[in-house]
Amino acid sequence: LLTKEVYSSLFVGILAGSLIYTNWNIGDMVLNTFDVMIGKICDSWNVGILIFLVLLGMMVSMINKSGGSAAYGRWAAAHIKTKAGAAISTCVLGMLIFIDDYFNCLTVGSVMRPVTDKHKISRQKLAYIIDSTAAPVCIIAPISSWAAAVSSVAPEGEGLSLFISSIPYNLYALLTLFSVLFLAYIGLDYGKMKKCELDAAMGIGYPENENTMANNNSKGTVLDLILPILALIVSCVVTMIYTGGFFDPESGVYMNFVHAFAGCDASMGLVLGSFIALAFTFVLYLPRKVITFNQFADSFVDGFKAMVSSILILIFAWTLSGVTNQLGAKVFVAELVRGAAVGLANFLPAIIFVIGCFLAFSTGTSWGTFGVLLPIVCAVFPSGELMVISVAACLAGAVCGDHCSPISDTTIMASAGADCDHIAHVNTQLPYAITVAAVTFVGYI
Repeated sequence: LLTKEVYSSLFVGILAGSLIYTNWNIGDMVLNTFDVMIGKICDSWNVGILIFLVLLGMMVSMINKSGGSAAYGRWAAAHIKTKAGAAISTCVLGMLIFIDDYFNCLTVGSVMRPVTDKHKISRQKLAYIIDSTAAPVCIIAPISSWAAAVSSVAPEGEGLSLFISSIPYNLYALLTLFSVLFLAYIGLDYGKMKKCELDAAMGIGYPENENTMANNNSKGTVLDLILPILALIVSCVVTMIYTGGFFDPESGVYMNFVHAFAGCDASMGLVLGSFIALAFTFVLYLPRKVITFNQFADSFVDGFKAMVSSILILIFAWTLSGVTNQLGAKVFVAELVRGAAVGLANFLPAIIFVIGCFLAFSTGTSWGTFGVLLPIVCAVFPSGELMVISVAACLAGAVCGDHCSPISDTTIMASAGADCDHIAHVNTQLPYAITVAAVTFVGYI
């Protein structure tokens, strides 16, 4: 809350935990901190998740350089004739680009801005649509950087199957996607957004600076956006069920897709799948000269740079989780809940949702929030449907707080992608986000 900065805050939390664990010995505190951190980084599962994120960043960079996203924008400009159509097509593109929220925000904004400007949709409304389809769609997509992050902080061996089980209960994400589509279709606005839309209808409120971030490569087609994403989905699913023994008749799960998916090594599967998709994208682009070999090579560096922020948050969240485990936080909270709140067990998902909202709003990060909360939630509910609902509530709260927070990187990038004043975006979006949050809270009760 004081610094509005997530990396130093997580690191201070780690140091505080280590200081308590080592009985206030500063030398031992430093040793313990880096011992836990290095142990987490060296874990084979965690290394796989980091490699997947880097490969995903490389692929995102290649898709942007190809001009596939810009081709979608050109197609939309030629075919969309109404204001509702422009808003809905922006939502659809946001839902299509579910592999990473950063890629989503910057691509959707720069591609659709000329289309929404033409149909008199305010920049604030564009920023709201971008923000409402970025994180919410990533948190319910099993093949995304968010799914990888959640899998990495959930109990070992249960990550991906637990994530998939939580999707139907992630009320905030599902209701946000529904509401943004519904409001786009009927053209309803309220709060400060209504004034912005009335101003836009009169041509007021469009910044002079046309800060287009997408690559305007004219050789790219819409298929250059769609085919790599389809390749990523298919290859990741195939490689994950491969690691789960789907193609091994001796494993006992041969031809049983559900068991193979539940028992897969998600970390290895995502690495193999993203590598195959990257190779497919290279073969799709290079012979047609959509990108040059130098642009392909540059994508490696650009992709790594794009993921540095995510990698740092994950490493700090893993370390904080390790330190709180040393202190026995999971056991303490679990016993506290069992002893004092047995009668309130059915209200816990709603309470977890509110705590997740507060943490994510304060720190501006979903990943840091579920990195802290998920291990504790899984300790309180070791198994059963209430555990799945509580995990979903934790993820929903993290996304909701992140969605509302003015210091969230996703919120900031949604403003950048729409070329909209950041505080104006936060103020106009809050009534919509709070409406969905209230319905979600009641839903968990």
